[in-house]
Amino acid sequence: MTQWLLWFLDAPQRATADADDTIDTVLAKARFWRHWVQTAVNARHITMLNRLLDGVSGKLTTREWAVITKCSQDTALRDINEVVDLGALQRSGSGGRSTSYELVRP
Repeated sequence: MTQWLLWFLDAPQRATADADDTIDTVLAKARFWRHWVQTAVNARHITMLNRLLDGVSGKLTTREWAVITKCSQDTALRDINEVVDLGALQRSGSGGRSTSYELVRP
């Protein structure tokens, strides 16, 4: 009974911590889009930037961009280069054939 009571009494604290994490994520996303509100981006850009803001794990590559946005790898590379030129993405430390990209937070 003691273990259950301890778990039950700790539940509001866990719920509050989870709510704080959710609010932090939403506010960070809102700050990001407020910064880029005047920038012209297409639907694929928005899809991927939102995915990155939601914390997609792993490295973003042209292949991953192409699969998620349902476009060719050439289009994905053009899209990525456009977003890099805007300053919202940057190349990660690894280079060469395994080039990946990461979000730049304003």
